[in-house]
Amino acid sequence: MKKIALTMIFAGATLMAADGAALYAKCAGCHGADGKTKALGKSAPIAGVDAATIVEDLKGYKAGTLNKHGMGGVMKGQAAALSDDDMKALADHISKLGK
Repeated sequence: MKKIALTMIFAGATLMAADGAALYAKCAGCHGADGKTKALGKSAPIAGVDAATIVEDLKGYKAGTLNKHGMGGVMKGQAAALSDDDMKALADHISKLGK
């Protein structure tokens, strides 16, 4: 019985883990499927940017303290619902784009 309970807990935690590729689907409309598009013609491409920088930027956008390329307002809305785990998963996915 313990094995079943532990298996179910582990499976549940795995299912709840953030999926960077799925989270990125929301970003692709502006940044492109490959992350190489300048969002709204303003931002730098994000493909291949290191994960730590992306997490830092997302936290800044979420807090409303970052306004790179004049995109702070748009990105604040996009980052608002992201948890720290979501940000890490998303950043990991973006850092691998274009490679």
